[in-house]
Amino acid sequence: MPPDDEATPESRLAALGLGLPTPPKPVAAYVPFRRSGNLIFISGQIPSQNGELLARGSVPGQVPVDRAITCARQCILNALAVLKEAVGELSRVRQVIRVGCFVASEAGFYEQPKVANGASELLVQVFADKGRHARAAVGSIALPLGAPVEVEMVVEVEG
Repeated sequence: MPPDDEATPESRLAALGLGLPTPPKPVAAYVPFRRSGNLIFISGQIPSQNGELLARGSVPGQVPVDRAITCARQCILNALAVLKEAVGELSRVRQVIRVGCFVASEAGFYEQPKVANGASELLVQVFADKGRHARAAVGSIALPLGAPVEVEMVVEVEG
C-alpha cells in the first residue's frame, strides 16, 4: 500500500478489509443525497447489508453496544457508497463536516457517543484528518424499520 499521505480512501478501505456496498435505495419519500455547491448532504443511513438489517431493536437490551458500534460502521459504509455515487471518487472529499448519529436507546442508556465512535473512527481511518468532523450523538425511542442506529452526514467535496 502507498504511504498514508498518498493512499486513496478506497485503498484505505481495502486495507481494512472493507468494500463499499451497492448504494442503498431510499425506504420512503426522500433522495439519498442532495448537493448544494460543494456540500453533499447524505440522508440518514441505517445498518443494512445486502438488503437486510444487521440488527433490530434498541440498545443495549436488544442490541448490545458492541453490535451497535458495528451497525454504526455499516451505516458509514452505506453513506460512503451514496457519496461515491454522488461524486464519482471518494478522493474528491475535502473534509467531512458533520455526522449525526441516532441510537435507538432504552431508558437509562447514555453511551450514544460510544456507539457513534464506530462511525467517527471509521471516517478518520478512511480519510485521515479530512475525516475529522463535528458530531451529534442522539438517543431516540425508535428508528426506521427497527434499526438500532442511523447515521447522516455532510461532506465538502472538490468543485
